[in-house]
Amino acid sequence: MKIGSIVINCYAFDDMLAFWQEALHYIPREPAKAGWVVLCDPEGKGPNLSLNQVPEKRTGKRSRLHLDLYTNDHSNEVERLINLGAIRYPWRYHPDADFVVLQDPDDNLFCVIQKENVL
Repeated sequence: MKIGSIVINCYAFDDMLAFWQEALHYIPREPAKAGWVVLCDPEGKGPNLSLNQVPEKRTGKRSRLHLDLYTNDHSNEVERLINLGAIRYPWRYHPDADFVVLQDPDDNLFCVIQKENVL
């Protein structure tokens, strides 16, 4: 068994589609239709990321689902994601933390983690 798709319910569908497509260099499996799209790794190595449009912004408790994005170029990737529309989330980091917590355009949290030999 493996992860087939990670689904993110989102209000800002077009912004989320543009952000995650650029962030991961994924492509739509089929054109987005009726607020739904499945983004795929063009090399077939990573899990799919699906976006499902919902009628209103999330309120209250944050989702327990998030992504850990591994990279061997932590600083540049964090900066690239911020330039695409992510923002830094105020987190209490330990001195030896190998990750940064960011928010995507729809306020979902995710981590960018320094890992060697990722690619």
